[in-house]
Amino acid sequence: MSSQTHTNEDGSADWPAPPPPKGRRVRRLPVAGYSRMVFLMKVLLPSIAVVLVGLVIAWPELISDDGRFRLNAVRIDQRDAETLRMVNPRYVGTDNRNQPFTVTADAATQSSGNADLVALDHPKADIALQDGTWVALTASDGLYHRGQQSIDLKGAVNIFHDSGYEFRSESALIDLKAGTASGEQTVTGQGPLGDVEAEGFQILDQGARILFTGKARLVMYPAAGG
Repeated sequence: MSSQTHTNEDGSADWPAPPPPKGRRVRRLPVAGYSRMVFLMKVLLPSIAVVLVGLVIAWPELISDDGRFRLNAVRIDQRDAETLRMVNPRYVGTDNRNQPFTVTADAATQSSGNADLVALDHPKADIALQDGTWVALTASDGLYHRGQQSIDLKGAVNIFHDSGYEFRSESALIDLKAGTASGEQTVTGQGPLGDVEAEGFQILDQGARILFTGKARLVMYPAAGG
């Protein structure tokens, strides 16, 4: 095969373009077919998006109802709505001698029927004394009288004194304003002098004196007597 060239007036030559390689065909999409495809994509893509959104909304209704989270209407008793409940309450004050005391509890419940009474769960009362020592009382339950500033302790009452005494009883009455505590049920305990058991007790003078009432029995340690 011979190739022909064309010589220009200035002596330059124009070479013909090389023929396309054998075995490869360049397929061009007709203009009409390309326009049709663009039109279909513009119509189909929004339609597919609408279908997907519809499936997302309707999917919870199509799947099984087992194990689904539900919010059901709950009937509330009017008495519960009238009850004020606080978690980890804390009350701080001072007694007649300006000695600070603190009352805490796991929870406090106050009924609107009697705002002066507050039920305490696992109350604890700490009384700081003028000489730097302290007295702490804990119980399973308590009833706080706001007006009187007193607490009735019930169940597993424990009395701790900074000087090393520890006593246990089933009930006790704390007068926070006067800085006193007393109990009329059997009390047992121990301290630096020995073990004690009595029919009741009184903590007087803001914890400076502990008086055991009724029939009392004291077992002294040998080292304490010497």
